[in-house]
Amino acid sequence: MEELDILKKAWKKEESSFEQVSEKQIYTMLHQKSSSIVKLILIISILEFVFWNIIAFGMSDDKYQAKLESYGIDQFMLVINVINYAIVIGFIYVFYRNYKSISTLDSTSILMKSILSTRKTVQNYIWYNLAIIAITIAISIYMMFSHNAEIILMTQKQIEEGHKTMFMCFCVAISIVFIAAVIGLFWLFYRLLYGILLKKLFANYKELKKIEL
Repeated sequence: MEELDILKKAWKKEESSFEQVSEKQIYTMLHQKSSSIVKLILIISILEFVFWNIIAFGMSDDKYQAKLESYGIDQFMLVINVINYAIVIGFIYVFYRNYKSISTLDSTSILMKSILSTRKTVQNYIWYNLAIIAITIAISIYMMFSHNAEIILMTQKQIEEGHKTMFMCFCVAISIVFIAAVIGLFWLFYRLLYGILLKKLFANYKELKKIEL
């Protein structure tokens, strides 16, 4: 925001060697910065989508598909993946629409609304991804306990020894801690990936609010 600070200082000076600047010039700079940030969000979301799909494609070998079939969830996972792709592509489309909209605005109040809308969309996108990750891990753990022969034998042994309640509580606690740890890591990842951009975007919003007052 250094360029903006220079403009604001020059704007407030009555007599200066700097050329007097107007609200319009400050708005133009904030508009350009906001448009660039939203464009970067769009690009990052597309790259992220491609990256995770490459990872998923690399892991989806014949052995993985056979395991899903043995668990009886191959069709279920296919439906989940199709729905997930549709929702993520929908988010990317909204990011694109926000970028096209914000890049052609000429009103301070409308730009402020667009910034808030974009910020909310990104936040919803992050929470959606975290929810999908949590659900996917939970399903994987459940299916592992239901179909993995070694775990089934271990569970039966604990039940026979009269440790069913303790064993189940232990498994649930470990699962919750594991899910929380993974979600925490992804939250930090998204905070670094999108958080900095959202912070800059909101800073632009606050500067625009000063102009609007």
